[in-house]
Amino acid sequence: MEQPEQRVEGAGPFTTRLTWQPPGGGTAVWESRPARRRGLITVRPPGAAGARRADADDTALARLRGLNAAAATAFVIGGALFAAGAAVAQFGSGDATTCASIYFAGGLFFNTGGYVSLLQVVNAPRHVPGGEGVLVSRRWRWWSYEPMRVDWLSAFVLFAGTLVFAVDLLDSFLQGLTVQQVNRLIWAPDVIGCALFLISGHLAFVEICHGRPCVRQRDLGWWIVAVNQLGSVLFMVSALAAYTRPATGSLVNADIANWGTLTGALCFSVGGVLQHDERP
Repeated sequence: MEQPEQRVEGAGPFTTRLTWQPPGGGTAVWESRPARRRGLITVRPPGAAGARRADADDTALARLRGLNAAAATAFVIGGALFAAGAAVAQFGSGDATTCASIYFAGGLFFNTGGYVSLLQVVNAPRHVPGGEGVLVSRRWRWWSYEPMRVDWLSAFVLFAGTLVFAVDLLDSFLQGLTVQQVNRLIWAPDVIGCALFLISGHLAFVEICHGRPCVRQRDLGWWIVAVNQLGSVLFMVSALAAYTRPATGSLVNADIANWGTLTGALCFSVGGVLQHDERP
């Protein structure tokens, strides 16, 4: 049987938008982020003047709403706690253990948000290639391995970054470390986690911009990705400034480290607030 003609867009091995003609005629357009976040696909029936939304089934939409609310709330709280920890460190209103405890609590919420974001991808409704332009829900899964999907890879790298941060946050409770041990056990995981956040954000841009640079001022999803990526950049600036000089035993710049963490964390909280509206 001859397959319907398809137009594939994306970057490298990743497909982020697919346009095809359903068997009944017209045009169907699947885009990765709207499909997995909002459970929608765009269909233009034969002879119609405009396109219409084709939503996933009720089971899939209920899943998407619940997962989106959980992930967004986790990032709002996690970001707020990280900002509070940085404020305590900057303004000297608590000792190192107090800061570490606040950061650790925030890290738990980041871990939760990262894993739930991965669950959003794993349990997103799927389109039927060449079909009538519908999204089909699958059985619930707690895990999948789909590295050829850019949304899965972005979410997985994000989750991995939160786990690396957990190592850094746990090690920050250790006492009596030498400068070399501080840089190896605390600073290095911090930098690696920030790098993973930046990679995840880049992949998210690849997904929403289909592999090309873009600015979409009216696209809520684009703003969420942009705000979170700004937060990742500020986290990396903070991490680099937090390197402990072996010669002096002092940070490169404690003020930049604290303010970078504070402002970056607020970006993640804002991204979480915006994400609450990116739902079916």
